[in-house]
Amino acid sequence: MAAVGSACLFVGLLTAVYAVVAALYGALTSRRRWVDSSRYAMYALAGLVVTAFGLLEVAYLTSDLSFRIVTQSSSTDTPTFYKITGMWSTQEGSLLLWVLLLSIFSAAVLRATRRTMREIVPYATAVLGAIAVFFLALSVFAESPFTTFATPPAQGNGLNPLLRHPAMMIHPPMLYSGYVGFSIPFAFAIGALITRRTGADWIRATRRFALIAWTFLGFGIMLGALWSYSELGWGGYWAWDPVENASLMPWLTGTAFLHSVMVQEKRGMLKVWNVSLIVTTFVLALLGTFLVRSGILSSIHAFGASTLGAPFLAFIAAVLVGSVVLVLVRLPDLRTEARLDSLVSRESVFVLNNLVLVGVCFVIFWGTFFPLISEAVTGTESSVGPPWFNQYVTPLALVLVLLAGIGPVIAWRRATLANLRRAFLAPVALAAATLVALLVLTPAAESVPSLIMFTLTGFVLAVVGQELWRGVGARRAMAGESPPVALARLVARNRRRYGGYVVHAGIALLFLGVAASSAFVDQRDVRLRPGETTEVGDYEVTYREPTARFLDDRSGTGAPITFGAVIDVEHLNGGERFTLDPARNYYAAGEGGGPMGTFGRFFQGESTTEVDVRWGVRRDFWMAVQPDLRALIAPIKEANRRFAGLPGDAQTLVLAAIVDGYRRDPPPATFRTLVSPMIAWIWIGGGVMLLGALLALWPTTGARERRVTSVYAARLGRELSRA
Repeated sequence: MAAVGSACLFVGLLTAVYAVVAALYGALTSRRRWVDSSRYAMYALAGLVVTAFGLLEVAYLTSDLSFRIVTQSSSTDTPTFYKITGMWSTQEGSLLLWVLLLSIFSAAVLRATRRTMREIVPYATAVLGAIAVFFLALSVFAESPFTTFATPPAQGNGLNPLLRHPAMMIHPPMLYSGYVGFSIPFAFAIGALITRRTGADWIRATRRFALIAWTFLGFGIMLGALWSYSELGWGGYWAWDPVENASLMPWLTGTAFLHSVMVQEKRGMLKVWNVSLIVTTFVLALLGTFLVRSGILSSIHAFGASTLGAPFLAFIAAVLVGSVVLVLVRLPDLRTEARLDSLVSRESVFVLNNLVLVGVCFVIFWGTFFPLISEAVTGTESSVGPPWFNQYVTPLALVLVLLAGIGPVIAWRRATLANLRRAFLAPVALAAATLVALLVLTPAAESVPSLIMFTLTGFVLAVVGQELWRGVGARRAMAGESPPVALARLVARNRRRYGGYVVHAGIALLFLGVAASSAFVDQRDVRLRPGETTEVGDYEVTYREPTARFLDDRSGTGAPITFGAVIDVEHLNGGERFTLDPARNYYAAGEGGGPMGTFGRFFQGESTTEVDVRWGVRRDFWMAVQPDLRALIAPIKEANRRFAGLPGDAQTLVLAAIVDGYRRDPPPATFRTLVSPMIAWIWIGGGVMLLGALLALWPTTGARERRVTSVYAARLGRELSRA
């Protein structure tokens, strides 16, 4: 099986090289058959990589420990779900996942454009093939996922316990789908520059792929934040970690790109800006892929050190330098077709929106790489923390939310006073009412940025609601439809427009959750014995009793030992009562005993926090526990002295007795408790954004009809030319 998989990758590499050569030869000689052949080669590449990927998944599912990659990240007792998803926790698996997604995206876009943009497509094919050549060459010659052992070990290392969380195992494919997806508009932008076809055709052909990439990347970021909140045990969802930042930066520039291409489509403006944005986005996507495993920046998300730093950096530099040179050479072909008529227009708002998004990206880039910058300039490595990021990003985020309400409804070219009054009178009035209510009824005034964010959220939601209300009213007046039917048909007829409205509403809700949970969180770290009580915010917390489970991991991660606590929580004003069961999982260290001997090794491996959360739209009650295992040292030493030589089944009984001893005579435990108001709106807002993106992606009936018409028109044109 390993030989077949290796052969698939090697043949895939040759196929990708052929696709590049055939596409360029066909373009330069105007021989269409060579261009078609290059497209078929990309189809074949997708089939070869899918086959290799499937073979590796079979090796994981069957725990074939002759594969080095399976031994590194799985074991015979790893739960099945984590066997399936363990591949992308390794460097080799990540590379294979990257090229798998690239081949699928490439085959899809080349299939969709097989009868259009005949000048651009060959060069786009060559670019996509060249990217595939790079990643396949790494997989074939440097980090093959099909390397095997002559003598397989009896057991694998197992998956890193921190990664044994459903969100984390879905998170990498989502991020990589976003990173890889941006290669499609990048390739077509390069093709457009080479052929001097710098109009909006390449944008129309790849807009859907750019939106798909943006959606996947955003969803992946949200899953990563959820993993951090519910797994790492510190209580937050975003720490301005370098790898977190690396995923956010291409999402920000991708957001700017999706907005500014509308200006080019509508007015023929921002051509240089758009190609520069997509180049930047793709380079940042490559950089994000590199940072996860490079080890050049300290990160809790970097689960291994890469041996591929030099080739990766060389490839990123080649992409960046080559793209910049091409843009500079083609500047005369990127001249704008129109001028900005007024500062009070949708074009100017979109430009400002782009500048703010790029500004946020620059701040994050500077803060992320400041340790390397400071070391290069001063010889001393320095870093900046979350307060520095918050200082600069917070005001820019406020401006973004404001523009999210203004941009969709202000008029193109030039907005008149009457237009502005009609578009913004009601939303501004509602935002003002929201501000007054917050000042009178809540403590929001204690945090000025949060107060502004709440007010701007009300403004954005009012704008979106007003547009939906007016659209529904117009349909009801014309067609006499009921409100639900009118709303459904209104959205269905213009999914791109109303999907964008929903995305903007989701962004406002997400920032609402960020502002509330950041400014008004109550946190308490306390050490308690069973029966003791403490207060956190408006709640009374009582440590009722400890829990100790052996070979009974309820989280499904395969942990042999779990220590936790049963916590009773009651609101001080009465009425709300609930019980939490936070825990901590312990995994065995490697064979050979260690400082604590045979039985102690079961407590000296990795350990993970199993947070328990009482979710709510008003507030979350979040709790984690850190058991004190010092009381187990004496029983473990005694067990090592008396029972270390017993067979495995007998040792299991001894270990179960040690675990039960913790439950019967528990030491104090340390608890971290947070009451976070409205933090759930981060996930709700993310869900609304995802819904809006799906609405915008879903093709309308008219769009399908136009595509069919264009296909037949192209066929008719070819027949007439032959005649």
